[in-house]
Parts: sequence; C-alpha cells; structure tokens
Amino acid sequence: MKNKKIHGNVRDAALSILYAVENKQAYSNLLLNTTMDSYGISAKNKGLLTEITYGTLQHQMTLDYYLEPYIKGKLDPWVRTLLRLSLYQIVYLDRIPFHAVINEAVEIAKRRGHGGIGSVVNGILRSVQRQGVRSFNEIADPIKKISIETSHPEWMIKRWSEQFGMQTAREMALENNKAPLQTVRVNTVQATPEQVIEMLESEGLSAEPSKIIPECLIVTGGQPVRTQTFEKGFITIQDESSMLPAYALQIEPGMKVLDMCAAPGGKTTHIAEKLEGRGTVLAMDLHAHKVKLIEETAKRLGHQIIDTTVGDGRESSERFGLESFDRVLVDAPCSGLGVIKRKPDIKYTKTPDDFERLQTIQLSLLDEAVKLLKPGGILVYSTCTIDTEENRETAEKFMNTHPEMEQIPADLPKAFKSKGQGLVQVFPQDFGSDGFFIASFRKIDGIRAES
Repeated sequence: MKNKKIHGNVRDAALSILYAVENKQAYSNLLLNTTMDSYGISAKNKGLLTEITYGTLQHQMTLDYYLEPYIKGKLDPWVRTLLRLSLYQIVYLDRIPFHAVINEAVEIAKRRGHGGIGSVVNGILRSVQRQGVRSFNEIADPIKKISIETSHPEWMIKRWSEQFGMQTAREMALENNKAPLQTVRVNTVQATPEQVIEMLESEGLSAEPSKIIPECLIVTGGQPVRTQTFEKGFITIQDESSMLPAYALQIEPGMKVLDMCAAPGGKTTHIAEKLEGRGTVLAMDLHAHKVKLIEETAKRLGHQIIDTTVGDGRESSERFGLESFDRVLVDAPCSGLGVIKRKPDIKYTKTPDDFERLQTIQLSLLDEAVKLLKPGGILVYSTCTIDTEENRETAEKFMNTHPEMEQIPADLPKAFKSKGQGLVQVFPQDFGSDGFFIASFRKIDGIRAES
C-alpha cells in the first residue's frame, strides 16, 4: 500500500487505523486521536471517523462473510480492509448514499494502489449492491452462526456458551457491538449530582442520573472530557460497573486503603471520595507512566489523601508491612473481555491460552493482599472480564487456600440487585455497562494463615 494519505479524508484515515490494528498490532483507541491530528480531520467529521473505525472492527468477521462470495483470487490485506470499511457503511449506516461510498473507495484504491485495484474494488462493491448480502441461515452449526452473526471468534462463543448458556452468550456478543454509554462519576466531595447535571446542561450537554449508582450520570450531546465541569474537577470519566468496587469495600472515613493495581485511577479517586477527606488511599501500579495518570487525575479532582507508588503488588507486604491496611482492592490484570464494546480489537487478539497465565497473576496478587489486610478488614477482588476461569474459579481457588478469609456478600447500592453471595457477575447486557466481576472477602479476626 502506497503511503499516499488523503489529508482530511475520513475514510482514508479509517483505512490507516484499521490496517495498523490488523497488521501492526496497534491499538485502535490509541491510534484514533493521533490519526485525527495527522490527517487534520475536522471537528464535524471526528464522530464519523470514530463510528466507521469501531463499527468496522466490531463487525469484521460478519463483513468478511458478506464479502467472501464476491472475492475471486487473492487480495492485498489493505484492499480487504478498504472493502470492509466500505461495506460497513453500506450495510450498517443508512445516511451515507451507496454511490458515495463506492466512489470514495475507488478513489482511495487508485491513490493507494493503482487503477486496476480501483476497478476490482468498484466491481466487488457494485456486485454487492446488485445482489445483496447472504443470510446467516446458510450456517448450520449454531456456535459458528453466532460467531459470524456477532463477529466474535468461535472459541469465544463456545467458551461463553459452556459457561453461561448459548442464549446469554449470543446476547452478550450482540451487546458488545453496540456503542458504549458515556458515563461520568460526580466528585461528591465537590458537588451533588443535581448540581453537576445543571453544570453540564449549561455547557450544552444532556445528563441523567443512573438507576444503579447515585453518583453516576449518563451523558449525551457532547464530550464531557472537553467541558469546564470536567476541567474543574467536578466529574471524572468512569464506566458505571467499575464504580461498584468502592461500595463493596464498605469504606468509612479515617481508614487506610490500598488500591493494588490502581491505574488509571478511577477507583482510587472514588475511594478517596468515600473517605470524605479523612484517611489515606495508597495507589500502586507497576508502570511509572500509569502512576503519573493517577496523580494527574487526583490533582484535577482536588484529592489530598491519595499517595502513589510504583511497584509490583505481588511484593508489597515487604514494603508496607503485614496487616497494615483496613481495606485492600485488587482490581486485577485480566483478559478485558468485559470491555469489548470499548475496545473491539480485544476479540481478535486474545487466545484461550491467556486465561491460565492471568489466573496465576490474579492469585499471586490476592495472596499478597491477605498479608497486607488487618484482621476484620475487607478485601475486594474485581475484574473487567466476564470469564468464569478468571472470576468465579479464581475466587474459589483463593478461598480454598485461605482459611483466614471468609466470603461476604458484596455491599452494593440498593438499586443493584446482586445475586450470588459475594460473587457478583455483571454482563454487558445487564444495564448497558462494561462486563465486570466483584468478589468480597473479610479477614477473620484470630485466625492465622497456614505457613
């Protein structure tokens, strides 16, 4: 592919992002903003670029299924990517005329390749226009059918079907292809949700309170991160389900809390707000550049009780001393299968081999957290995945090796109707949030761990 990008062109910019994601292991969320700048994408077109980039990624396998009957012979990877993003607009976006999509695709093909490639692209897209796309009913195997229909790898649909049943697996995969809600958390130290709704509305955005989390607002009509309300520290960007751990910790002012895997700091700052300015929260992360993000967020929100440190949570008892915290949050590294809605690349990069490796890390962090927790203290384990091996099985393995810990129900907002005695699984389709998991444990006073 010739590097002849078309300045200001949304579809050419999308092609660059999608090609880099598939062929250079780049991350779409990181590339999007830099590509907008390098292409000089106008403000009015940034939404379209985001939509066609994420939409093409979300529906990639479906689009390949639709294209397959029309492709004869071998295509360069970038040409296939161009066909995908063009077909995405034709199939999923009503407001863009068919002829406009085809003409633009042909011009990009000529500029990035040559006239012959332009003719191939034109021929394939016009054939689709005449004959339409094929039905999923041609697929006999039910797992494969859901896989193609929802554009999730077969192994993933099979795994979820075994863990939760085929209907739940399909519902979850379909939900993953929807646009995520835009949610913010009100900094309750600075303002009430009602006051923040007025602030956002005065800046031209709309906001409504969540039905689950009192300090969560669902925002539409603009980007909250670009508002003065955000700049002045009245809100921070956070998904609704990731606001649950601060509740499960049952924090009281004056406590000493450890957030063991804290970056980028959403849960850390939420904990600080629950402490109401009295006590300490220590935010730890393995990477210095991520710890800096926590510090920047804490400063913007005006929180003075957050200390930060770079380090490996698996070695933290030597640094901080045994039984030195009232509460410990282990928001552990995980596969991230709960955030596919926000990061569709995850579907295509994760493999079944990842889970065992991740569970080993998760259990090591939990083992260390027990040492750091005071008798009577609460430990919360959370992940942004929906996988049983990383969630329920990790929690059960942890309990089997720690007689000094007891499982307790997660103390969540009343509107959240949790099921499962302290093992709480949130699916993306439950209330439109990210997929999430929470397990709560208390250290039994007077019982020592076996050496």
